[in-house]
Amino acid sequence: MDSIIFDVDGTLWDSTESVAASWNKAIREHSSLNLTLEPVSLSRVFGKTMTEIADTLFPSLSADERMKLLEVCFDEENRYLEDHPGILYPDVARTLKKLASRYPLYIVSNCQCGYIEVLLRTTGLGPYIKDHLCFGETQVPKGKTIRKLIVKNRLQSPVYVGDTQGDADSCKTAGIPFIFAEYGFGDVPDARMRIQTFSDLEKLYL
Repeated sequence: MDSIIFDVDGTLWDSTESVAASWNKAIREHSSLNLTLEPVSLSRVFGKTMTEIADTLFPSLSADERMKLLEVCFDEENRYLEDHPGILYPDVARTLKKLASRYPLYIVSNCQCGYIEVLLRTTGLGPYIKDHLCFGETQVPKGKTIRKLIVKNRLQSPVYVGDTQGDADSCKTAGIPFIFAEYGFGDVPDARMRIQTFSDLEKLYL
């Protein structure tokens, strides 16, 4: 193992409260939908692609209307998170600092452009992350986005830490090992490598 790639939501932080608040504001101001999103409902779609999220949350709208509203939601979200950032899981900052002294660390997420940058700015994690890539930049499934980051950074033996079955499936596509963060939003019954807390990575790699 020569490097570690991380998911964001459900792995590094929980931003569901802030995302729900920002999206509800966007929905009220930019649509006629009678819809109020709860944080738990968002946690179920985190990790999916933008198209999948739009289809799930706004089924009554046309495909074009869904994506337009989703873009508005994302813009509002990025602004809102600057002053209302997500909450890092316990020991994330401390553990990343230790890991970064030994390995290059990366992030790959199915999020929109700007989201990872907000995370890095508001949490102070920026110095520990060498590079990152997201669906907003690549417009391809997560497994292919992971491969793009691997090729770009010439990684030989990375592992990926995530919290959903989608993350696990993406790692199969990318051909790299997957570590399941049990404390996150999803469930991966067949995961062979697991961590119960983020700091468990120290036991594995330090």
